[in-house]
Amino acid sequence: MTDGLLPFQRLQQTFAAAIRDPQNHEGPDAAPPQRLQIYRQLVYNNLESFLATGFPVVKAILSETAWSALIRDFLRRRQCKTPYLFELAEEFLSYLQDERSRNEEDPPFLLEMAHYEWVELALLTAEASPPEGNPALFQEPMSQTIYLSELAWPLAYRFPVHRIGRDYLPSSPPSDPTFLLVYRDRSDEVKFLEIGVGAYQLLSTLQHAGPIKATLAFSVAAPTNDLDGEALNRSHRELLTELAKLSVIGVCAATDQDVASGSKTALDAPR
Repeated sequence: MTDGLLPFQRLQQTFAAAIRDPQNHEGPDAAPPQRLQIYRQLVYNNLESFLATGFPVVKAILSETAWSALIRDFLRRRQCKTPYLFELAEEFLSYLQDERSRNEEDPPFLLEMAHYEWVELALLTAEASPPEGNPALFQEPMSQTIYLSELAWPLAYRFPVHRIGRDYLPSSPPSDPTFLLVYRDRSDEVKFLEIGVGAYQLLSTLQHAGPIKATLAFSVAAPTNDLDGEALNRSHRELLTELAKLSVIGVCAATDQDVASGSKTALDAPR
């Protein structure tokens, strides 16, 4: 055995290859073609059904032929490592980013759209809880040491992915990027919110800095601003209060370094 595999292992590999890539691999000699076709259809149907549920917009904007070809190409190329069904969505995203060959039918926003849809599943299944409400964030927000919820992810996309659907399929990105906040609230519902560049800069700072004084976070996020001192301070307080209402930020003691510092994603948001 030059390949180091036992006979039954080689048989398994042959069978799996025939299931995943029927155009280039025949099944084992002992497997009747009709039975092999049943397994092929079962595997494809289960995979297609799950990905259609996880990526409904991606499926909707592709033709039936293009969607089927995409699923079959994923099945053929991607060597999935996870035994968990819900993690297949992450595997699909990795395939689009790292293994998908250029296809003329793929819209230019395909990867970003898939990432946007994956985020919802990732937050729904994340084992974390939003920050508890703290009156200090509503009374004196600027004097608090704050942190970003693990269940709040600031995202930047070239395309306005939250608007894309069958009736809106842009062929090129607009001049300005799209900034979104996706978060899970205390009711365990995932919410999507379009935000401005200032809020995105603040949330990104919190995501990377961890617990930090609110005043310092704003100075790092936006060191220059056209507003006068009082107007700027009022704008900052209002933003912190709104984020606290959404369970996006929490407050902690300055010495507490055990508080989660931000979202942990398998993939960075496409830029």
